[in-house]
Amino acid sequence: MPLTCRGRIRGQEPSRGDIDDALGKFSLTLIDTLDTLVVLNKTREFEDAVRKVIDDVNLDNDIVVSVFETNIRVLGGLLGGHSVAIMLKENGDLMQWYNDELLHMAKELGYKLLPAFNTTSGLPYPRVNLKFGVRRPEARTGTETDTCTACAGTMILEFAALSRFTGISIFEEHARKALDFLWEKRQRSSNLVGVTLNIHTGDWVRKDSGVGAGIDSYYEYLLKAYVLLGDDSYLERFNIHYDAIMRYISQPPLLLDVHIHKPMLTARTWMDSLLAFFPGLQVLKGDIRPAIETHEMLYQVIKKHNFLPEAFTTDFRVHWAQHPLRPEFAESTYFLYKATGDPYYLEVGKTLIENLNKYARVPCGFAAVKDVRTGSHEDRMDSFFLAEMFKYLYLLFSEREDLIFDIEDYIFTTEAHLLPLSLSTASQSSLKKNKTAQFTELDDSNFDWSCPNTQILFRNDPMYAQNIREPLKNVVDKNCPRSPSRDEGFINGNRPPLRARDFMATNPEHLEILKKMGVSLIHLKDGRVQLVQHANQAASSIDAEDGLRFMQEMIELSSQQQKEQQLPPRAVQIVSHPFYGRVVLTAGPAQFGTDLSKNLAGIRGLVATTDPYSGCSDITNSIAVKGKIALMQRGQCMFAEKARNAQKAGSIGGIVIDDNEGSSSDTAPLFQMAGDGKNTDDITIPMLFLFSKEGNIILDAIHEYQQVEVLLSDKAKDRDLESESGEQKSLENDSQKKILEDLLMSTDELMNFAVSKDETFASLSPTENVDKISESELAPKSTEHTLEESLQDSTEIGQKPSESSDDSTEQKWDNKVQPMESILADWKEDIEAFEMMEKDEL
Repeated sequence: MPLTCRGRIRGQEPSRGDIDDALGKFSLTLIDTLDTLVVLNKTREFEDAVRKVIDDVNLDNDIVVSVFETNIRVLGGLLGGHSVAIMLKENGDLMQWYNDELLHMAKELGYKLLPAFNTTSGLPYPRVNLKFGVRRPEARTGTETDTCTACAGTMILEFAALSRFTGISIFEEHARKALDFLWEKRQRSSNLVGVTLNIHTGDWVRKDSGVGAGIDSYYEYLLKAYVLLGDDSYLERFNIHYDAIMRYISQPPLLLDVHIHKPMLTARTWMDSLLAFFPGLQVLKGDIRPAIETHEMLYQVIKKHNFLPEAFTTDFRVHWAQHPLRPEFAESTYFLYKATGDPYYLEVGKTLIENLNKYARVPCGFAAVKDVRTGSHEDRMDSFFLAEMFKYLYLLFSEREDLIFDIEDYIFTTEAHLLPLSLSTASQSSLKKNKTAQFTELDDSNFDWSCPNTQILFRNDPMYAQNIREPLKNVVDKNCPRSPSRDEGFINGNRPPLRARDFMATNPEHLEILKKMGVSLIHLKDGRVQLVQHANQAASSIDAEDGLRFMQEMIELSSQQQKEQQLPPRAVQIVSHPFYGRVVLTAGPAQFGTDLSKNLAGIRGLVATTDPYSGCSDITNSIAVKGKIALMQRGQCMFAEKARNAQKAGSIGGIVIDDNEGSSSDTAPLFQMAGDGKNTDDITIPMLFLFSKEGNIILDAIHEYQQVEVLLSDKAKDRDLESESGEQKSLENDSQKKILEDLLMSTDELMNFAVSKDETFASLSPTENVDKISESELAPKSTEHTLEESLQDSTEIGQKPSESSDDSTEQKWDNKVQPMESILADWKEDIEAFEMMEKDEL
């Protein structure tokens, strides 16, 4: 506790919840930092520390600890200490008295952790009592049902090393069984794993997938288990996972969480700091380019906030402001320097050290940062700071002759403990080879079935890394320099180039100006319009400069709109027979017209389609839509124009239905309809937006029941129970009734400005309809999320209904709309794929 200058003892300080599960009254920091002392050539201090551990540390404590943390910090610390102790003993006159005492303690601790593996799946319980194990009354643990993937999948290095050191195979067998089970439970179509699963059934509890918190070291240990143990099955699994990661999660320089069942959909709008280890793992894998890109992005975030926030958004704002002195970024910096030889990474390390000394150093150590925005401290210095941060930073700057042993003879655990590679040749005769896992066929031509040869693979060329980093140097800091000469040129009467506020994506002249400035416009599959500048494609250096300014203006304009208050979703509730308010459709609001949040009763009326269906000219069937809520299709004109035409025809409200077949609020973010850059005070009717699936539910109802009445409101109202009771039997069947009841829901999706790729760019999401930009150009053109989508919790719908239907009786409205039962079944299936836990946390 560096602020109060004393150690933290479990039970003597206010509980910090799960964080304290790492503490077991076993001198955590002392054990966790044993091998760091040897790396720093503090051999006398190491010898003294080992004696303290042997004499004073007690592992037989009646205390509940985290199996994961105890394994990587304490068991790993004892094994790392033992590894360097025997190295010192063999190499000289140091530690001659040592007689494997640390190994004996490691074996004792290994046996204390084994009861946690007493499950049918082989996955360990997340916690164990050091004295009483699990599931006994005095153990006070063993009732847990869930664990994280990393918690269960980060045991193999320590447990296998313990088996190889002692010749007792049971430890490696249990760790292998847990890994086998995780592999079998991967999502087979995406080859991704979720964050949390049930230790008894293996069912996924949290189905989001990434490379950060909850999963991170599972991937790390698959690759390192192959390196340390020489078992090809670990490398095969890692390669298959890595292929999926690069296919779905990696969007250089970003690493974005996705859903394991629908991996094209982003699961959250922020990244956590633990993923900073991944560039280092990519170096070990031999995939240098994406490692450099992601690392550079992280470094830009650090330069902006002094430290890497515990979580930050995809546009690099602070999401969680703490920084508990995590070492993962320093780890990746060390590996990248080893791979490239680029002195740039020494400058990165220098920045880390300067920031630690300037902002975190306190009289009794280094204090965690409570808020990177204010620089406030927390009375906390976790053991990993000394075990990893000091070790990696020292190794980053050290020469080979500075070390008293060859660091290349060891592999780092996830806690940076040193395990000798010689363990790979230890006797395995008593170890049971995995025979159960069935591997899928994979085109593995991109993977070498051996460790990469650093002399060939790693170019050791500083310019190689620099050329990859260069396009990312302003990815976080968007304050690009402006040239005063251009502004002076405007004053002198020269024609100013295109300004972002005037840009219209449908204007051919504007597109031609963009082309001259080296800016190209790309329609992304998730509906955004992305602007990418290639300065070398500009007509001249002046035009390239204009393009850079235009890009900066567009970024600032989008950021400004992002900060504006976002309107919440609205509801379209079908209240007529046979729905009676059971079906509530999530609708996007409009930034004009009647504000439904100020109209408690909402707007209720029959619906009717306009002619023309686009609503982009005078309504020819005004008699049919007068006094009703007009249904119009998206496209061909601005939303405000549709509203004016419907209002002119006498409609009391309007619903715009997406023209992208299959889009749904379940799989696409909330859509807000913007104005047309003009004054929209003349629009007095409410306007809402429905995606295709939701809109088709209304269209299908019209086709089947002719008269359909809906309620437009800010949130769903109570169902009309009185009308419902009189005609309850009119529902076609019970299963349809159940579907309708289950589909009462609300969605709260947030769209923001998104950034991606390694060039100067700007992306506009559908909520950011810049003045005068055609809504058809900024419209989502698929059901996929943008980088800035925040998927909120859903409620379990239940068993999927039967989708059987008689093709001969299937009818389609306008030869385009699916039958309602099929639509609802599809909708329900999508929702089930996105169920998550009630709280998303590290």
